[in-house]
Amino acid sequence: MGQIDGFKKFDRALPSTREVAERLKDYQELYEEFPVEKTTQQAARCMDCGVPFCHSGCPLGNVIPEFNEAVYRNDWKEAYQILDSTNNFPEFTGRICPAPCEAACVLGINEKAVAIEHIEKSIIEKAYENGWVKPNQTNKQTGKKVAVIGSGPAGLATADELNKAGIEVHVYERKDRVGGLLRYGIPDFKLAKTVIDRRIDIMKLSGIHFHTNANIGENMSVQSILIDSDAVVMAGGSTIPRDLKIPGRELAGVDFAMDFLEASNRSVAGENLSSPIQVTGKNVIVIGGGDTGADCVGTSNRQGAKSVTQIELMTKPPKERDENSPWPKWPMILRTSTSHKEGCEREWSIQTKGFIGNDKRELIGLQVVEVEWKKDASTGKMVMTEIEGTEKTLPCEQVFLAIGFLHPKHAGLLKELGVELDRFGNVATTDYQTSANKIFAAGDMRMGQSLVVNAIAEGRNSAAAVCAFLGLSGQSGLDL
Repeated sequence: MGQIDGFKKFDRALPSTREVAERLKDYQELYEEFPVEKTTQQAARCMDCGVPFCHSGCPLGNVIPEFNEAVYRNDWKEAYQILDSTNNFPEFTGRICPAPCEAACVLGINEKAVAIEHIEKSIIEKAYENGWVKPNQTNKQTGKKVAVIGSGPAGLATADELNKAGIEVHVYERKDRVGGLLRYGIPDFKLAKTVIDRRIDIMKLSGIHFHTNANIGENMSVQSILIDSDAVVMAGGSTIPRDLKIPGRELAGVDFAMDFLEASNRSVAGENLSSPIQVTGKNVIVIGGGDTGADCVGTSNRQGAKSVTQIELMTKPPKERDENSPWPKWPMILRTSTSHKEGCEREWSIQTKGFIGNDKRELIGLQVVEVEWKKDASTGKMVMTEIEGTEKTLPCEQVFLAIGFLHPKHAGLLKELGVELDRFGNVATTDYQTSANKIFAAGDMRMGQSLVVNAIAEGRNSAAAVCAFLGLSGQSGLDL
């Protein structure tokens, strides 16, 4: 490494966020400018560790020490070339990835890990600034044509890799704009939509064809796509949300988190919605302690909620790693997002019992009870029991269900194709190929709800599988 003792000389440092009072007035990204020389210092913290566990921690296998070394030497173009070889969209992962690579960083055993995610974002922004991100101008035209259904991170990565292999790619998106989860599920303060748009523009200039308002199996024929394509990759995501079938679920004011986030993203984009979900002046409760729940917290605060509370069924995680999540595993620790810091009460070990409404069928409260978790001596599994005397009613006028997704939608496309499903209701595959001829699946539709970085890896791998199927093995550079 360029500075062998950099990890001793420099502490971990990250860009500052804008003041809470300021950023709650808008949906702009959160972080202040960070001097280039400080980023090179952060890259200098990368150790000559011998075995870089960050490689295995990253689902994309990013070549992290090498691009850190290039950044330290101020060779940003080389750093971009290294990063681009493994990651199609570092501008996305550099903003919204939970950074499992950092959890696996060797320095992180007894110090603060290298700021890999920040360095990654800095590299791609330098690349855009200097015009190094260019359309694919490959002259290899194979005469093959592939349809990709879904334009979220898995679909986009699939399309990008197939295009590089000289395949004519058509991407079909059921909504009116390209981006899937990236556009409609993630708030602008975490991922500005201009970041998505500039990448889509590059992909269009590369020759990739995008078709919006194209819901295959509903307003477009499945058979027409099959006849016109040498292969089809389904990357439509996991879209059926987990629900709470408890008393009062039908009340006005009980909504799925993704419905709220999509409505907000559309409103921020300038759309006039006929029935927006607004929480101004309301007491909001978010059920579910994950990232989607945190996004609801940040969005509620920007809409001017009276109060925001996030509740979680599981116990409060420890602040530091414990024996159950040793390095280099992904640690189950307490994570506090920027949204939580903007104003939010958080409660753990809370079971939801029912929604309370008024005579207008409007939500006015949430019945909950505290629970405790104990390991069953006979099975070894954790068992939940309610704590007697802890029942209470939390006043609220809006609840968002952010408790995950079950599986992809079965009606329409999947039913018409007749593909086999796994025991969880996801599309069953072997080497990304489904039970139907020339039909592949990738991303959350295949593996269940997961991270954006995993979806990108899925897209890259599915493209390699399609190339092998079409007799173009090696064309994508991603042989399985």
